[in-house]
Amino acid sequence: MYDPVIFDLDGTLLNTLGDLAAAGNHALSELGFSVHEENAYKLFVGNGIPKLIERMLPKDFSESDFSNAYRLFSDYYSVHSADKTVPYDGIPELLEELSAHNITCLCNTNKSHEFAADLLKRFFGGKLTEVIGGEHGYPKKPSPNAALYLAEKYKKSDLSPIYIGDSSVDMQTAANAGFDACGVLWGFRTLEELSSCKPRFIAENVDILRKIILDNQ
Repeated sequence: MYDPVIFDLDGTLLNTLGDLAAAGNHALSELGFSVHEENAYKLFVGNGIPKLIERMLPKDFSESDFSNAYRLFSDYYSVHSADKTVPYDGIPELLEELSAHNITCLCNTNKSHEFAADLLKRFFGGKLTEVIGGEHGYPKKPSPNAALYLAEKYKKSDLSPIYIGDSSVDMQTAANAGFDACGVLWGFRTLEELSSCKPRFIAENVDILRKIILDNQ
């Protein structure tokens, strides 16, 4: 059994893609730029909102373009962050079961901390003991600093932490922290991307993830 369990957020706990894409396309449209298909945002997310803004803008964007897009995105997303967002199938039940086993569930995300904390509270109540998001005093992933802090704070003497996420950034974070990692296939990135990082586990669905956490097999 693993404890604590450190989750990524976007693409792991919550399917946030529709709202992120809507906010991005709102900003692009307001600035007169071409918008993207929703699935394009799967490759834009993962390194925080500033990097998302960089990736969605035209290659020759200016500092002014970036500043305006960041403001427009943030203003829109602060109001519409949960319009389409939903937990992935089985995640609420998994968190309930882990809580029943007294396993500490945590979140380390590059999403801006304010947005992350609000969404986790909205969808999962108190099932996640602590969240560390972007712009919250730790460098962004794949830096292991936040994950190491969480693991040390909530460690159990005879158990090891596990890091769970849907992207290479998450797998690199786990490797940098020296943790076992599990890549999940229901999120935004591909099996090929996850496999290239050689995590200990890859879970096709939440039932497999449950067995990995509880049975460590």
